[in-house]
Amino acid sequence: MLAFLVPVLILAMGLVGAHGTESPTCAPLVPADMDNATVDRLLGHWVYIMGASQYPPHMAEMRELKYATFTLFPGSHEDEFNVTEIMRLNETCVVKNSSKIHVFRHNSTLTHEDGQVVSMAELIHSDKDLFILKHFKDNHVGLSLSARTAEVTKEQLEEFEAQLRCHGFKLEEAFITSPKDACPAAGEETGEGSAATAEPQLG
Repeated sequence: MLAFLVPVLILAMGLVGAHGTESPTCAPLVPADMDNATVDRLLGHWVYIMGASQYPPHMAEMRELKYATFTLFPGSHEDEFNVTEIMRLNETCVVKNSSKIHVFRHNSTLTHEDGQVVSMAELIHSDKDLFILKHFKDNHVGLSLSARTAEVTKEQLEEFEAQLRCHGFKLEEAFITSPKDACPAAGEETGEGSAATAEPQLG
């Protein structure tokens, strides 16, 4: 799933660079309490907003990703989600709908399975309309922010940017998607790279 909501986005220098000289308030990230209510609220549609990663393959994916949404559906087993992703990679819109997410309640962890590729992230306690993940891959860390809509408040954005700085990221290293690059709705013209189907990758 976008490299498990891999921090994959297009850099918006004006937005993420605005607070680069401020001292961040490093409140610790608190894992979400994975009760039934938390798991249920993850279902539905999400928009990938921004993120950053230390993992080189994820950074390469970010450079291609212009915009992404993903939808979580109940899977065939408890604590399992099916995932559909719609993303614009450079000029091509891609639909992926064959990956799964598994929930591990004891440590607030989600794993994303895309074929033979497994990614892991910790769900962070946040507003019910936000989806914040701390990613782990080969000793590399990443953070990503998704939301129910493409709009987040200035306060929510500044708080996430502060966490990026607390984890050693320069804001210039963050990537952010743009709604202007959203893929057309089903049935609309997609232009050069018309919608293609591929294996989903949550993050």
